[in-house]
Parts: sequence; C-alpha cells; structure tokens
Amino acid sequence: MKKLFTTIIFCVVLAMDSFAMAAEEPKILADSAILIEATTGRIIWEKNADLRHEPASMTKMLTCVLALEKLNPPDEVYMNQAAVATEDNTLNWTSLDSISARDMITAVMLVSENGGALALAQTIAGSELEFAEMMNDKAKLIGCKDSHFANPNGLPNPNHYSTAADMARIAVYCMKNPAFREIVNTRRTSIHWIYPKEKWSELNNTNELLGKYKGANGIKTGWTRAAGGCLAASAKRGEIELIAIVMNSPDQDTRFDDAANLLNYGFERVRMVNGINKERLEKRVFVSGGKKPTLRVAPKENLDFPLMAGEDSKLLKVTYDLPKIVDVGKGIDKGQVLGEAVLRYDGKPVARVPLVARSHVDAGFSLGSLLVSIIEPFLSK
Repeated sequence: MKKLFTTIIFCVVLAMDSFAMAAEEPKILADSAILIEATTGRIIWEKNADLRHEPASMTKMLTCVLALEKLNPPDEVYMNQAAVATEDNTLNWTSLDSISARDMITAVMLVSENGGALALAQTIAGSELEFAEMMNDKAKLIGCKDSHFANPNGLPNPNHYSTAADMARIAVYCMKNPAFREIVNTRRTSIHWIYPKEKWSELNNTNELLGKYKGANGIKTGWTRAAGGCLAASAKRGEIELIAIVMNSPDQDTRFDDAANLLNYGFERVRMVNGINKERLEKRVFVSGGKKPTLRVAPKENLDFPLMAGEDSKLLKVTYDLPKIVDVGKGIDKGQVLGEAVLRYDGKPVARVPLVARSHVDAGFSLGSLLVSIIEPFLSK
C-alpha cells in the first residue's frame, strides 16, 4: 500500500507540474508564430512555424537589406508611373519624384511604402521580376526552406509566400546589418526629396512596440486582408536579444499583443552563457609545404549561447571540425578560414564558429614541414 500510495503521489505531482508548464505557455492568437534568440537563431518557442502564409509587408525586410547591400545611401531612386500607381501611395508621390536610396529605404521600412519598394526594386534590378529572382536567390542563401517571393512589397500574390521560421531566418540576417538595425529602431524621422527639392515628409514608424515595449528595437509590420496581421518584432535587454514572428493574427492590434507575449516568455526563460571563447580555444595544426611546420588557429569570434530554464551550462562542449594537417598551397593568410569550432549541447551540435589562422604562413621549405609531409599518411589514419 505504501508503495502504491507513493506512486500515486508521484504521478499527481508530475501531472501538476505538466499542467503548470502548460499554463505558462504564451497565449498566441496568430495562426503561426516563432520566437528565437537573435544571434544564434535558436528556437525558444514555436507554433505552426513551418506553415505557409503570405508575409505581407514583412517582405520588405528582404527588399531593404538587398537595397542596403546593392545601393549607396546617396544614390538617386526615381519614381515612375507604375510605382506611383501601386496601392497606398502614402507619401503622395508623382512620377517626377526622386529621393536618395537611404531615405527611400527608411520610408519603406517605417511607413511600409509599397510604391517605394517597387522603385527600389526597379533601381536595383531593372524590373520587378528580376528583383524577385534576386530575392529568392538571397532567401536560399540565408537558409529559407519554404519561401517564394513574387514582388518587393508583399502585396497579395498566390506565388508569394513564406513561413514564420523563414521570416525569422531573414530577420536574423537583416539585423546583422548595422544600417538596417538603425533604420528599424527609428520611431520618428523626416525624409527629403532630391526632386522637387522643397518636398519633405515626416515619418512615424508603424511598429507600435517601439517606445512602448522595454528594449524594443525593430523590425517590420505587415497587414493585408489575405495575410492578416503580421509582425517581425525584436527587443534587447542586457545581453539577450530576441526576435518574434507572428503571421495571420486576427487583426492589426492583436499582432502586437502576440509579439509582446512571445518576447515576455523568452525574457523570463532565457539566459546567455559563454559557449565559444576565441582567446581560450586556440589550437595548433600541422603545416605541409610551408616555411613553418605548425600554425595556430582560433575561433573567429566569441559566441554566447542561449540556455533556457532547466538547461545546464555544464552540458556545453566544444569540438573541432579541423584537418590535422593543412596544405599551404600558395600560402595561408592570417584570418583564413581553416575549419569550424562546433558548440554542442548534450552531444548535439547547436552552433558553429569559423576557425581562422592566427598568422600568415608562406609556401616554401622548412625541415619541420618536411617531417610533417613524411608522417602525413600516419596522421591521416
């Protein structure tokens, strides 16, 4: 009886614990959502994150990061009749207007200028179709798994879709760009036309979390009837930066509540710990065909890793994806990538950092390098 009673109590405690954990789950009304840590992309919470939806104006994250990479800030962006006729001419464009690339990107991100996004696309690629191809190529490079973009602004199109998980991947990439970060963290600013010179406009960011949610620093709103309420939201508190994506919220207000609930959930449960330290994880590799027989390599950068409640930092280990012998070839430059430091949690890889040469090695002869060549077959076994 005593054993049976103990078993019953144990089961009750487990059930109560499971109920408490379930009760702590964020209440999200959006059809799809995901919460990630911004530097590593680690998923903290998700709901239907791989379900296809129209991304609406969150599309403009990809448009604007491409514009920042392809254009110089003072480059002139011209409007035309097609751009002016695009839905929601919020800034009263005419086909004679022109504006700097930086100000146009600012308008597209802050007030979701659809015609401005088209003008950027045409300036960069010559046509909307060719720019869409650039967008899809970039999305693949970023690591998107189920996205296809047909236009630069997110207006409804049956061939224009993404997922919360892919939008998070794009957001992580975009927020690594300092100019992008500065623009999306701007609550209010003004832009000025190149032509006509006297024309200007004050812009107020459509992201209502800026200035209202502690630590909010981006990113992009989205709304169409087909897509529902969408939002890519980011916030940073101390060393922790989180990105929340919500897609197809019931209305334009609910998306902000959903994102805030997700961010709250993350900040309550995530802590950052040092996973890879470039000063402490130096390694030596043998060199074949060089004037030096060995070379020091180290991680290119430090990496902090997010751990969630209940996870133990002692389970973090670093392994090395690095050849035992490096062939100099024509020479090894300082900073050249030679392998990867792999951060593992409980044996599973969770993050990677490039391993780079700490010094330059010229091709040539040295007695030590000759010995390395001789013993290379044995080291490779």
